[in-house]
Amino acid sequence: MELFSMEFLSALLSIVIIDLVLAGDNAIVIGLAARNLPKHQQKKAVIWGTVGAVVIRALATLFVVWLLKVPGLLLVGGILLVWIAYKLLVEEKGHDVEAGGSLWEAIRTIIIADALMGLDNVLAVAGAAHGSFLLVILGLLISVPIMVWGSTLILKWIERFPIIITIGAGVLAWTASKMIVDEPFLDQYFANPLVKYGFEILVIAGVIAAGTLKKKKGRNKLETKAANG
Repeated sequence: MELFSMEFLSALLSIVIIDLVLAGDNAIVIGLAARNLPKHQQKKAVIWGTVGAVVIRALATLFVVWLLKVPGLLLVGGILLVWIAYKLLVEEKGHDVEAGGSLWEAIRTIIIADALMGLDNVLAVAGAAHGSFLLVILGLLISVPIMVWGSTLILKWIERFPIIITIGAGVLAWTASKMIVDEPFLDQYFANPLVKYGFEILVIAGVIAAGTLKKKKGRNKLETKAANG
């Protein structure tokens, strides 16, 4: 992929959007894990916890980028990412995180919680990077300030403009569809550009339609329960 080409910039933009919708939650975890510490230790816990989390995430993402070169795994990763995009639309996320009692406990909690919560982010960024390690590093450089400083702002934006989640799910679905069509043993089926782009549009539309419908049904069920209760 040529540096600063349209393909490179669109992949980078996808990574930024993925980080915006998926890394904000991880930033909340960082804040919650450090909440019981004295003020002078909270900043240290956030900084060192984030450094540890980013190192693990960088290694995990680079490993997944390498792993996606194994035949068949682009298809598997793409299907998993379709599911992640759908879940992003329908799930209400909680932040039930145990606060650390000491600086090291808080740092350990941040690293473990981020590693567990960051699996979707790792797969999505690795898929959007299309094998480019430079894009992975740039994506991480963008996600670090989001994780440390941007969480409150992002959540406010998402509450005010729920369309951000829909856009994020659409980008994830697009990344998933591109992973599937880039799978080498499926080349023959997507040789026709009309089939290739038609499939990508179908996946994006299908995820957004299914997710929106499921969420609407869930809301209607809650409203009916509240009215009868």
